[in-house]
Amino acid sequence: MSPRILAAGIGNIFHGDDAFGVRIAQTLAERGTPEHVRVLDIGIRAIDLAFALLEPYDLVILIDAVQRGGQPGTVYTIQIEPADIPDPCNEGVVVNSHSLDPVRVLALAKSMGAQLGPILLVGCEPDILDRSDTGRIGLSETVEASVKLAIDTVENLLHQLTDHAVTQ
Repeated sequence: MSPRILAAGIGNIFHGDDAFGVRIAQTLAERGTPEHVRVLDIGIRAIDLAFALLEPYDLVILIDAVQRGGQPGTVYTIQIEPADIPDPCNEGVVVNSHSLDPVRVLALAKSMGAQLGPILLVGCEPDILDRSDTGRIGLSETVEASVKLAIDTVENLLHQLTDHAVTQ
């Protein structure tokens, strides 16, 4: 039996490189994925992601711009550990309807009863996060150049998990 996988692209298309996750999700959906993989373009709809996480998945891959201090365009694969998810009973865990902090959404989903399994974040170091001064929408050239690597990274993760499940 194939593992159930959710790949969710996160980001705001009006904030430059913050659209990275959305771009990757849209491209994955256009290319097609195996039947056991659900690809969602979440954008900034935190509640949609929280509800999607209520379904049981063997792996969740979140795709987003992530600032870690590296060179713009650097693609990261980060394992989100259960300890990284705040206690859902903590009153400081608030989800903003105009942005999406993946860790806070995971806490919200947990508070709603989600049984979270392994979670990976495929992220890209942004170059430009605000286009308000230029009026342009879209990824910077630096991050655009990393799109293929990010898609390859996600597809490799999908194949690794699927191949691993088949051999067991």
